[in-house]
Amino acid sequence: MSFKTHRRVLVPLAAAGIIGLALTGCTGDVAAGDKENTDCSDYEAYGTFDDNPEVNIAGTIQDVEADRLIESWKDFQTCTGIEVKYQGSKEFEAQIAVLAEAGNAPDIGIVPQPGLLARLAEGGWLKPAPEAVEANTDEFWGEDWKQYGTYDGTFYSAPLMASVKGYVWYSPAEFKDKGYEVPTTIDELMTLSEKIAADGDHKPWCAGLGSGDATGWPGTDWIEDFVLRQAGPDVYDQWVTHEIPFNDPQIVEAFDAAGEILKSPDMVNGGLGDVSSVISTEFGDAGLPILDGTCSLHHQASFYEGFWPEGTEVAPDGDIYAFLMPSVEAGGETAVTGGGEFPVAFTEGEEIDAVRAYLSSDTWANNRVKLGGVISANKGLDPENASSDVLKDSIEILQGEDTVFRFDGSDLMPAAVGADSFFKGIVAWVSGDDTQKTVDAIESSWPKS
Repeated sequence: MSFKTHRRVLVPLAAAGIIGLALTGCTGDVAAGDKENTDCSDYEAYGTFDDNPEVNIAGTIQDVEADRLIESWKDFQTCTGIEVKYQGSKEFEAQIAVLAEAGNAPDIGIVPQPGLLARLAEGGWLKPAPEAVEANTDEFWGEDWKQYGTYDGTFYSAPLMASVKGYVWYSPAEFKDKGYEVPTTIDELMTLSEKIAADGDHKPWCAGLGSGDATGWPGTDWIEDFVLRQAGPDVYDQWVTHEIPFNDPQIVEAFDAAGEILKSPDMVNGGLGDVSSVISTEFGDAGLPILDGTCSLHHQASFYEGFWPEGTEVAPDGDIYAFLMPSVEAGGETAVTGGGEFPVAFTEGEEIDAVRAYLSSDTWANNRVKLGGVISANKGLDPENASSDVLKDSIEILQGEDTVFRFDGSDLMPAAVGADSFFKGIVAWVSGDDTQKTVDAIESSWPKS
């Protein structure tokens, strides 16, 4: 995943003159296991491989998430005889094209953005998805998701995991004690914010844009949420593909709406400082003042659940819970932004096809989600397997027939914009630049075709 979708930090390794992808301590291969004591009925379709071929996978996942990823294919390995090895590196995104061009890419790479998938496909390094992967995608995923794994008419990858953006985290106890209601429209959200501010105990919102070289990205999530809700999915699509300019009036409106919170000294930065502290506060720490009652609301994705301190109960009646940023009108369509990952193949082989098919299946999705901490938009996933109420809610949102889903906008834009000028523009905007100056500057950075 990218920083926008919860980036993980890994360790690089130099090899053969090229910065390679290092095996981290927790991401080695899993031993084959005892086939006689394993129910292999769910894995018969993938075949058996008596010669125990090896399939190498690389990505940016580490620590507990890597352990769980490896665990998710343990029975698959035992039943098929395929040995799956995982490698991870913080340099994966930057170096995978270099490795592919040099012929040193892994068999499968888990890429965190459709834009990177497109770049690798354009370079001629990717292998199209086999029929089994496309069949699983058609059965278990929406058409939008399939398009994110497609480039220039060729389908390369089914999605893997997913995240839902635009959650607003809050304290259920505070809401109950003070009689606050979960808002059903954006106007109600602003009214609630104004009421909390008027009560005078603390600023309603806490926020943080800090993320190292990617500082600013949490602010882009705010803009994307407002564009999708206020202007609608068609305008959102036109914006991320530059069919309308970045400084279109509808984008200006989204910035101004977000600015009513992020740039207002009455609204931020609860428990953390003045407006300027929004920039310096690390995104992972930004919501924590809710726990001590010095702010009430924090905007961040479903994955933020993992940032609450150990022992924090995340539940409707717990220490912390979250609601999805509402629509413009009560009862309006559920429109969400989010992220995901795409396992793409650089080499061919029956064992590689089998691994790709398994990762695109409902079997894998349920196996992985049962282990905790993640979700998938796979429609064959049972939401009851989710490890928390927020993650269960996220799955149900993604599976909803009427849900309008759009991939994170900055991950779809050219890197010069989505991972550079948009991030920097958010920081300058919160620092005091007006909206028009900000969007004009970002528009001027868009690569000329």
